[in-house]
Amino acid sequence: MKFWRVALILSLILTSCSASNGASPSQPDLTAISPLPTAEILTTRVPDPESAAATFLDAWKVEDYPKMYSLLTNISKDAISLEDFVAKYNDTAINMSLQNIDYSILSTLTNPTNSQVAYQVTYHTVLLGDIVREMTMRLDQDKGYWLVQWEDGLILPELAGGNHLSLDYKIPARGNIYDRNEKAIAAQTDAVALGVVPAYINAESEDAVINILYRLTGIPAPWIRSLYTGFENYYINVGETTADLYNQYSGALAQYSGVEVTPYNTRLYYSGGVAPQTIGYVQQVPAEDLESYRRKGYMGDEKVGVSGLEKWGEEYLAGKHGGNLYVIDPNGQIVTRMASAEPASSQSIYTTLDKDLQIGAQQAMAGFTGAAVVIERDTGRVLAIVSAPEYDPNLFDPYNANFQFLGNMLSDTRQPLVNRATQGQYPLGSVFKLITAAAALESKQFTNDTTYNCTHQFTDLAGITLYDWTYEKEFPESGVLNLQGALMRSCNPWFWHIGLLLYQVGLTTTVPEMARAFGLGTETGIGQIAEDVGYVPNAATEGDAVQLAIGQGELLVTPLQVAHFVAAIGNGGTLYRPQIIEKITPPNGDPTLVFSPEVQSRLPISPENLKIIQDGMYDVIRNTRGTANRTFSGMDTPIYGKTGTAQNNPGEKPHAWFAGYTDKRDPDKPDIAVVVLVENIGDGSEYAAPIFRRILELYFNGSISRRYPWESTFYITATPTLPQTPTPEVTPTPKKR
Repeated sequence: MKFWRVALILSLILTSCSASNGASPSQPDLTAISPLPTAEILTTRVPDPESAAATFLDAWKVEDYPKMYSLLTNISKDAISLEDFVAKYNDTAINMSLQNIDYSILSTLTNPTNSQVAYQVTYHTVLLGDIVREMTMRLDQDKGYWLVQWEDGLILPELAGGNHLSLDYKIPARGNIYDRNEKAIAAQTDAVALGVVPAYINAESEDAVINILYRLTGIPAPWIRSLYTGFENYYINVGETTADLYNQYSGALAQYSGVEVTPYNTRLYYSGGVAPQTIGYVQQVPAEDLESYRRKGYMGDEKVGVSGLEKWGEEYLAGKHGGNLYVIDPNGQIVTRMASAEPASSQSIYTTLDKDLQIGAQQAMAGFTGAAVVIERDTGRVLAIVSAPEYDPNLFDPYNANFQFLGNMLSDTRQPLVNRATQGQYPLGSVFKLITAAAALESKQFTNDTTYNCTHQFTDLAGITLYDWTYEKEFPESGVLNLQGALMRSCNPWFWHIGLLLYQVGLTTTVPEMARAFGLGTETGIGQIAEDVGYVPNAATEGDAVQLAIGQGELLVTPLQVAHFVAAIGNGGTLYRPQIIEKITPPNGDPTLVFSPEVQSRLPISPENLKIIQDGMYDVIRNTRGTANRTFSGMDTPIYGKTGTAQNNPGEKPHAWFAGYTDKRDPDKPDIAVVVLVENIGDGSEYAAPIFRRILELYFNGSISRRYPWESTFYITATPTLPQTPTPEVTPTPKKR
């Protein structure tokens, strides 16, 4: 007996030493599973197969399939390769729309060389809810470790014998996107792609053809003509329209040649794209994301949102897919229907946008690069959000005959897909003086009665002479002004003086802190669309302080941020969260989300000081010396505004800004805050202010009354700036429609 015990102990010691010498490629992950106990404790307990099973199942929970494979017996590895092992688990997860699993060990039965572990798995799926199964795992001892005897039934009992799963999908129609008045912005419908071959249009009927195309697309006639000027022998993209609208004019259009009409079914973005950078567009599921989408319950050939509200609202617009999950035998025959779920209807998104105003604002910005934002002053609703140049999201559909022009759009150096309203970051220029004035008044270093002589020059910085904007324009000096007058005249020396004095008395962070309290340097919280935060620097030198005081230096803002704080100035000091969603509604039942104004904070400025700033903005418009007085002559709407001209890169023209709000107090037309930015164009009073005026006219009157100074007629410049420049394509065979 003594000899037998010694032999057993020596055998176990050798086995233990062998197991600690490192694993070969065919051995398990030795750090992951429990070895046999040492010889000293073998006499009191047996090895623990339950911990080995738990290690295998834990690896499954995190989808570490290579680790799971390393825990298999050599016989199991000989029967299936790692690649096939991973593929089986992935295929099952995809067909189940599996999100994750949970498990529990139920019981363990152990023999000297093998063991059975019973366990329960809960499969948490997107489409089919929770599926619960009980299974038994068999394990063998190998060199002191417990290894798993693998077979298909360890994934799911129904898969034993080489079966696999197949999901028959039920997919609801994608929800629509509307404006606040239930006018369609994006919807699945029968559509018609429109184009022209100008050389085949009879000169006598050209006006009639263009007029019909205008009625079909909403594109002003002068713009349509400008699209093909110089490209008469090529096919030119005009746009898209609904089949229903086309049918109203098809008879008249059939009389004329030179027009190409191609019907197709699509998710149509009406009017060539209403706020396209904000609404976004759909595309086929990208190949690199296919598995991820299938795990979410997608079949894989759907179109999904890839930007803007289409992407943000995917879970609402796509609805909940359903389907039947079948077990299929190796011969391709259905064994059983394992689970089933009905789809849930998609929901439609109603935006806060006013479609007509949005289209008008886009046309008001046509030909420029920049942005415009219109917000309800007292609620935070975004009524229009323009990024110019715009783009046509319909071109992303390969079934659209005008798809051939997609490459031109994507290669446009002006980057039309970028949402300049929320992601463009710019120096603010003189509009920032509103914030500097607030900082000056709240610092107690200045009052409205404080005066300063606004001359052409500012020489208070040692060795540096700075010049007011009136010097370059060869205008007279503005003279002695109080702070309200400084805003009215946008006097640079006055605000340089503020920035320098505050810095010199130790209030070095007063201006940047006020800017941050006005919402600069952080997200506005609009939420559904991407936005950048800009940058508000602290002044490190007197020169920095002087530049920041007029919105220059390193300061960067987005147009949405500016609309955000200008609305707050107008409503008495409340910063409302800008919002783009009016409601989200299923086909039947109550809305799942409804707009409600959300107060973020209050401007840190007293009512008395805020009134001084408001009065200065009013004088910009109404005082004959105001920097925008001439632009707004003849308008009876109470308007408060501020011009801005922001220097950018050396050698480039400055950015033109105009920001302001109305105070009409019309219950049918809530007051609005509007911001216009035009990149690298010139003075804010000359470019941004006229665009601002046109947007106000569209909002309050529904029509426009004054041409831009640069227009020869409405919607066409004296030297036309084309909304898009077509690249010549192979001329198709002309067809008469």
